[in-house]
Amino acid sequence: MTDALIRPDLDQENRQLQMSLSTKGARNLAKTTKTQPQMQGITPRWLLQMLPWVQVTGGAYRVNRRLTYPVGNGRVSFSNIGNQVRVIPQTLCELSLLRGFEDIEVLNALADRFVQQEFAPGEVIVQEGQAADRVLLIAHGKVNQLKAGRYEAEALRDILADGDCFGGEAIVLSQETWEVSLKAVTRCIVLSLPVQAFRELLNQSEALQTQVDRLRAILSKPQDRYNQAAIAMSAGHSPETELPTTFADYDLNPREYELSVAQTILRMNTRVADLYNEPMNQTEQQLRLTIEALRERQEYEMLNNPNFGLLHNADLKQRIYTRTGPPTPDDFDELLSRRRKSHFFLAHPRAIAAFGRECNRRGIYSPSREVNGKIVPAWRNYPIFPSNKIPITKEGTSSILVFRVGEENQGVVGLHKMGIPDEYQPSLSVRFLGINEKAIISYLVTAYYSTAILIPDALGILENVEIGC
Repeated sequence: MTDALIRPDLDQENRQLQMSLSTKGARNLAKTTKTQPQMQGITPRWLLQMLPWVQVTGGAYRVNRRLTYPVGNGRVSFSNIGNQVRVIPQTLCELSLLRGFEDIEVLNALADRFVQQEFAPGEVIVQEGQAADRVLLIAHGKVNQLKAGRYEAEALRDILADGDCFGGEAIVLSQETWEVSLKAVTRCIVLSLPVQAFRELLNQSEALQTQVDRLRAILSKPQDRYNQAAIAMSAGHSPETELPTTFADYDLNPREYELSVAQTILRMNTRVADLYNEPMNQTEQQLRLTIEALRERQEYEMLNNPNFGLLHNADLKQRIYTRTGPPTPDDFDELLSRRRKSHFFLAHPRAIAAFGRECNRRGIYSPSREVNGKIVPAWRNYPIFPSNKIPITKEGTSSILVFRVGEENQGVVGLHKMGIPDEYQPSLSVRFLGINEKAIISYLVTAYYSTAILIPDALGILENVEIGC
């Protein structure tokens, strides 16, 4: 009775008495099962997987080509103040007519002579057969280039959009009438330069006259449909016919691609490296994650670098626009038709989803393909690989690339150099830099790489692809 009065909670304590070893205590003598350090942002890096890699022993890769006469148009840029749009004078040098022209006063005078016009969707900008009396710059919008077919129906020949030029041949070749029609698909802002205004300036500037004469001389030289210097030959001739003499002329200034570099310095405390290596080596894990990030940056640069990145170096003739906005099977077929051979597509995952929606809308099923043990979507049996390194603009548009790869196919190749000092992976080195006064170990991690397009039709791009929600 006395004990009960002194300790009224005795029964409750007995009920709470521990019956066995607690899990908290047991963990002092046991090892937990751990994962390797995880990292967001690791992707399959299909571009690095699918490109054939060429060993570059001298640090630079020269792409020799036949002599080509550069007569194709580039793209111009525009500035605006409110609703008033003006072509940036320096970018007029992108036009075939003014390629290499450097007289800034004349360029400014030309820019001032362009007249702004606006067209509603469906409105005809120029009509086939009418007088070719102006040069047109598409400042904003999308335009269909149409030509009357054999049975009177108009056939789509090409699509023009922001920055494209039309009608330069009206000045250079003194063309009398338009050979095609232009019709606005969306609301368009067009800058037009009347031929008469150009000729007035031509009479005032000797430098401009020299520029036009030089271009006419280039166009008069024998060349094939790729603008390469022609190789003369005879076929189907009668016996004892005098044969033409010829040679394959080379480009005297071939492009050289230097290996680019991605680098970082990895630091590790010696105490961590010495004591905390079970069950996983801390240095190896730090190095693994660093290399993953470095390879991700490598793929990004191979697509987006302004000097050698594929998105910036594709030939303008190999860049096309979607017919309606989202990527459709028609657009993919047009991409494939621009080259003699293709190997795969590369697109942002959201662009692939947009293409899938268009296929569903039309009731089309395209079988997937297995590549390297993984299932990927495909079109016409060409795999469509995802890459989140392809940018999406603030307007919600992206690009889709199609590749022909390999030196033997005159395609796109990756460039690297194996056998470098302290090589850890192909063309990637890990170099010990030493230990500082704070007992911090430093390693220099370096990757060398680049990419090259051997001939223009090796790479095609579907631009301004609307990806939707």
